[in-house]
This record gives sequence, C-alpha cells and structure tokens, in this order.
Amino acid sequence: MSATNPQQVLETRMSSATATATATPLTFQRSPALPRNCTFDSHDWEILSRYWHPVAFAADVTDKPISVTLLDEPLVVFRSNGQLVSARDICPHRGAPLSQGWVANGNIVCPYHGLAYGSDGKCKHIPSQTDGPIPDRLHLVTYATQEAYGLVWVSLGGGTEALPAFPNWDDPDFQQILPPSIDINASAGRQTEGFIDVAHFAWIHHDSFADRENPVVPQYSVERRERGMHAEYVSTVSNFPKSMQHRAPEGYLWRRFFDVDVPFFARLTVHFPENGRLSILNAASPVSARTTRLFVPIVRNFDKDLPLEDVYAFNRQVFEEDRAIVEQQRPEDLPIDRAAEAPILADRSSGAYRRALAEIGLGQAYVR
Repeated sequence: MSATNPQQVLETRMSSATATATATPLTFQRSPALPRNCTFDSHDWEILSRYWHPVAFAADVTDKPISVTLLDEPLVVFRSNGQLVSARDICPHRGAPLSQGWVANGNIVCPYHGLAYGSDGKCKHIPSQTDGPIPDRLHLVTYATQEAYGLVWVSLGGGTEALPAFPNWDDPDFQQILPPSIDINASAGRQTEGFIDVAHFAWIHHDSFADRENPVVPQYSVERRERGMHAEYVSTVSNFPKSMQHRAPEGYLWRRFFDVDVPFFARLTVHFPENGRLSILNAASPVSARTTRLFVPIVRNFDKDLPLEDVYAFNRQVFEEDRAIVEQQRPEDLPIDRAAEAPILADRSSGAYRRALAEIGLGQAYVR
C-alpha cells in the first residue's frame, strides 16, 4: 500500500468529539517530523496519530506540568488558566524539558532560561531582555487536547477522528470509577485483542473469576461496524470475583457485549443479576510500538456503597493476569494478517478486530 508522507501537515480543524468531553479541544501546530527514535513504521505512525489517545488522569494535571509519552513523542501536559494544554516537551530556545518547569500567570516557564509560553504555544516573555522582538521561532509544537471520562486525551495529528464512546459515564445512576493505570511491555494491539478474547477466561483468569472446569466458548455473534466491531457473548462464566461467586444465581446466563473502536479501544458491558450493569472502557495508549499504558474507566449501577479499594484490587488482579501472558506473546506485534497465526472458532472477535485495523490502513506488523 502507498504510504502517506509522515511530514505532511494535517488540517487543523477539530472534529466534534463527543458530548461527554468536558473541555473544548485546543487548536494546535502539527509536528513536521516523526519523533526521534520512532519505533513505528512511518506510515502506521501517521495513521495512529490521527486518533485520540489517553495520556493521563485529568485530576493529576494541574498548573504543575507533567511529562508523558505518546507514540514515542515526549509531551508536557499542563493547565493554563484551567485550559488543558499539551505540547512537545522541549523548549525551542535551547532544548530543555518544559515538564521540569512550572506554570505562572497561565504560561509554562522553561526551567533553563525562564522563557514563558502561553497556551497558544507562543513565547510571551524572555526574562533576559527587557525589550526587543520575540522571534517567531520561539513557538511550542502544541497538540489537540481534551478531557473526557476522567482522562486527558491527546491527538498528535489534529483529532479529526471521533473520541471513543462511553455512554454511561455521565449517567447519574452509574458510579464512576478510575482504577490506577497499568504499564504493559507489549503492543497496544496485542493488549486490546486480549481484552476481547473470550476463550482465555478459563485459563488466564482462573484465580480471579473464571473456572478451568468451564472452558467451552458457546457460539457468539460478531457484527462489523464502521469504527470496529460489536460482539455479544452469552455464557455461564460468572463475572463476580471468586470471593463473591455466591452472589451469582445458579444457572444464570451472563451477557457480555464487546464494542471495539479502532485502533485500541474496547468497551465491555456485563449484565449482572437484578438488572446490574458494569461497563469498562479498555483504553490502551501506545507509548511506543511495544509499550502500552492502559487506562480502564469503569461505571456500574450496583454496589455503589462498597469500598472502591476492592474494585481497584480486583481490576489489578485481572489485568495483571493478562499482562503476564501478553508480554510473552510472539511476535510482539499484532499480526494483522490472520494467516500469520492459526485461528480457532472462538477467535471471531479478534478476526473482526484485525480486519478493522487493516481497513484503516495499518500494515501487517506496524513497527520498524
């Protein structure tokens, strides 16, 4: 397939992401080149840069700048008079990391020479000179940024794609839960596919909620959709933690709905007894081609009075069980060509996911 020029400047108009976003995305200046030491194929990096990816918890971003990495690009994220800003973490004057500076009067201040930059990226003040023009080159490379689902989302390529949906996040009947993020030494594609894989429950999650005596995967339906796929899976595998299995009625059929948005977002909705609903947004942020920071906002309409520490512990247990195997998979990069591995009948959802990735133009293995 023909590669799009990675240095092409993408259009700067913003799409209307979703009604759940709590801050207006910023306009931005697109980076003219790939990050240094980029681990992605240049064509695939350009495709992935168009999408929104979570980089931090919104509550952690204050007027003190923080350092994050997305698609191999080091970023500084901060608030300027309440407005979220993300920029390349480098001062254009002498290359110092802005994340080691601070925010004063709405401007981020470089720790090396004190140059101050506004939310629009322009240099506003040079302490070492009392007058004279400020060079136009003293301008940060800034990126489209917004807040949604308790997270800060960044798009290096302008945010022209829609933000993944998480419908119940703003529903007053649902409790909002933000477990700690998890760092995984594996590709975001491998992690996302593992999240929607139903055949691994009995084997990987035997200690947390599933049962190796109940390994059969009943036939389930998968529907391709414009941005990914929808799967409906019904089985007797309980979603309660092992310590709470007694709460599952005998013979109860557990309904699980998986909705996947390319490239690395999957939403799982589980139907619990007595009209309980649990939804998890699996948002795998590609730090690099083989490093992922996983964010998992959760909502539920039951057990809202129970301690959140139990939710955090169970969530950590489940995803650590996944991490232990995903980090060992070979090849490390998700083979989009299904012929590269030997699929089984239970792989309907992963097959649809790989086809969706291919359709947005990602290569067969999206790393150098």
